[in-house]
Amino acid sequence: MNLIKSKRRADGAARRIAGSPWGGTAGGVALAKARERPQAPRAAARPPLARAELLDKPARARFEEEIDAALKRRPASEARLAGAVRAVAPLSPALRVSLGEATAVLLRRGAHQRELYACGLRSLSESQDRQAAALLRQALASDEAGGSAALSAASFSRDPELSPILAKIAASRQSHLAFGAELARVARGESNGTLLAQLAPMIKESHRIAMCIELFVPLVRAAPIAGHVGPALSVLRGAERHLGRWLVLAEVAVKAGDLTPLDEARSRAQSGATSSRAAWSLVAWALSETDAAARGIAAPAPPSTRPTLELIARLSDRPSAERDTTFLFRMAAAGAQSARPMLEALARTTPLGDETSLRAAMYLARDHGRADLIEALADAAASGKREELRGMAVAALWDACGSSGVGAPAASGLREGVRAATEELIGSRTIGNVAWAALIRGAGAGGGGATAKAGAVAVAPVLTETPFRWIQWGWIE
Repeated sequence: MNLIKSKRRADGAARRIAGSPWGGTAGGVALAKARERPQAPRAAARPPLARAELLDKPARARFEEEIDAALKRRPASEARLAGAVRAVAPLSPALRVSLGEATAVLLRRGAHQRELYACGLRSLSESQDRQAAALLRQALASDEAGGSAALSAASFSRDPELSPILAKIAASRQSHLAFGAELARVARGESNGTLLAQLAPMIKESHRIAMCIELFVPLVRAAPIAGHVGPALSVLRGAERHLGRWLVLAEVAVKAGDLTPLDEARSRAQSGATSSRAAWSLVAWALSETDAAARGIAAPAPPSTRPTLELIARLSDRPSAERDTTFLFRMAAAGAQSARPMLEALARTTPLGDETSLRAAMYLARDHGRADLIEALADAAASGKREELRGMAVAALWDACGSSGVGAPAASGLREGVRAATEELIGSRTIGNVAWAALIRGAGAGGGGATAKAGAVAVAPVLTETPFRWIQWGWIE
């Protein structure tokens, strides 16, 4: 009976999202707000997007308008705009052209502290866009070597003309600039790491904290760099008192092939202070997961340690006072059953009214058979009180279509409703909603759409950690 009720709830949610004013119907009824704008007849199907361009014209035009407006007058929410652009830039070469032009303008102004400037350098470099090389050469030759964003972006560039510039900065008397440049040289395969290890003891605590967020967090997401980085990271870890930042430094080292931090974490989990063993056991699991991903082997079993809010906050790379729940959702993504009680507590109150409860509901619906939460996500997407959460709720609903408790017919209706909902989100005044809509469309157009499997539906995940940090929080590292 419970299974039947769950399926009925999922079917009801599909009908709700499909027939709501913001969603349109699965049969193709136009959106209420979309009717205000001239549209081509429904019979005239849109041509398929080219694989290289996964951002459609209305969304791209919206982002370009926001970037132009930010250049004329810096908005209060520039971090959110930069994060949204950072999330969708890989989908669109055309948008990256506009982003490159905006970055060049900010470079001429010397606006190295602007979030849009950091977004441009990082996004273009990580996408290996041809504009990145010239922009980086100009940025690195400016005051303070263009800031940490330029030094971080240089780690991802393969332009040989950057080599002499980075070598010159690495000889700087300012230890933090020299370290950032030498780290980029190690990442580019141009240094054996000896100078990096010599510079590490000179790094002040304030610079080390900034480096963790601005230089090392991007390297955690990137391909492994040379093992020469190991000795310098060992020095920085020895001075680090914050466990979350220690973990970031350790993950970069483990990806580079240095398993010393993994051995240390395992040792502390078994014989360290009793009060810290639980935290170190989670650190050891996270490093084992990183090592497995770097070597292409099977991931370790999810941890059995039960998380708490205090424990999760300690394991975030952000300050503990921010109560960031990143590590909880890392456990949830790995399918850890031990994370379920905390997820249940976070999603207990409906309507779902914040980012954390939406993410918890998505994982419970997708991975733990809570099909009843599909309707809660649909309600949040259709009638949420906070406009800035609607796009995220639609993305959560897209991901929840992979729930084992949602059969193919219901999931198909949900997917149609989600796709229709993105039409309205493109016109939202909140740029984050536009970004989530673009990512959902890109997931379908890029070959990551839904496919039936074992009575359920597997869809490309959209609401993952990195785009969440960029779009919702404006953390553009």
